[in-house]
Amino acid sequence: MVGETVITVVGNLTADPELRYTQNGLPVANFTIASTPRTFDRQANEWKDGDALFLRASVWREFAEHVAGSLTKGSRVIATGRLKQRTYQDREGNNRTAIELEVDEIGPSLRYATATVTRAASTGRQQQPAQSTEWDSRQPGDSEAWSTPTSGEGSYGDDTPF
Repeated sequence: MVGETVITVVGNLTADPELRYTQNGLPVANFTIASTPRTFDRQANEWKDGDALFLRASVWREFAEHVAGSLTKGSRVIATGRLKQRTYQDREGNNRTAIELEVDEIGPSLRYATATVTRAASTGRQQQPAQSTEWDSRQPGDSEAWSTPTSGEGSYGDDTPF
């Protein structure tokens, strides 16, 4: 990854990821992440939105199927990847340039939600349970009691478990 521009962006999906397949059957998911900076205006004593960045993103192969099956419009995500510049011709024949994020990792932001993660079925040697992600719409500040291990099951007392 030497010489590539790697960034992390936090934002919301503007639509459900579009899952498509190439002529060779290779899955690709495309989506847009909207990231809007917020600043506090001390004079007005309120938060103000800055200009939104709309960043087109893509993922490939099994990763694309996982993203399309797990994330939906409005999902707040944290994505990291490499910026790629692509040049193309529009319908009028004009040359255009687009900057896109080729995603290496993406997941739900847990700032305002919770998620349950299950490993995806493996295409390798061992089979694992199918993937599912469950969203919980709790509001910030809501809490849930931590479960306590029963005696002898992960109980470390005052000792550090490592």
